[in-house]
Amino acid sequence: MPGTHERGESVRIEGEDAHHIRDVLRLHAGDRVEVIDSAARAFDAEIAFAGKDVVARLLEERDAYPESGVRVDVAQALPKGAKMDYVIEKATELGVGAILPFVSERTIPRAGGKEKLARWRRIARSAAQQCGRRATPSVAEPATFSDLLARAQEYDRVLFAWESVRAAPLRESLPRLLHGARSVLVVIGPEGGFSHVEAEMAQGEGAHVVSLGPRILRTETAALALLAVLAYESEGRTE
Repeated sequence: MPGTHERGESVRIEGEDAHHIRDVLRLHAGDRVEVIDSAARAFDAEIAFAGKDVVARLLEERDAYPESGVRVDVAQALPKGAKMDYVIEKATELGVGAILPFVSERTIPRAGGKEKLARWRRIARSAAQQCGRRATPSVAEPATFSDLLARAQEYDRVLFAWESVRAAPLRESLPRLLHGARSVLVVIGPEGGFSHVEAEMAQGEGAHVVSLGPRILRTETAALALLAVLAYESEGRTE
């Protein structure tokens, strides 16, 4: 819901949100919905009118559900087909703060244009609403691998998933890697994996190379597997 609002106000809900309330959920006047404004404040709201647009009256403000005290962002090399849509949706559900698409040496698809980026951002917004998150993850424009490594300097830890490394199991290495970290960047390669040169570049910039186990995972599986493990490891560390 654009703008900031207060208890007792009536607000107009338009576009896709109105369609979802009216045609998917089939809610009517008197039914309750949750409304989240631009300041990430959430309200219980009562529908007053459900026509082309939906009008709702804001009732009590809801207490915020705390996000993890560790911010986790994911950098995903562009995969083929619609796999990026899937990664964005599920990464949002797993609580990431930002999604950073990038192109690496073995990336097959092109970066795409503004329409694809706009679709990704719609997917993130829809997924955030579906799972009850107050904030929607940002989705950046696709970057080069070099530009990604330069941005990685902003994070306390960078976890570089690479199938060619022999590393300690995550259950042993993650507690040490996450100790004292408030921001983590997860870097996932394309279908063909990272090259040795790219892995050396990442390590040279301070990234920690991690293994996701003995099986080689698909790129869209690797991202979600590591994010799920990080969510488990950081659970309870709230801001």
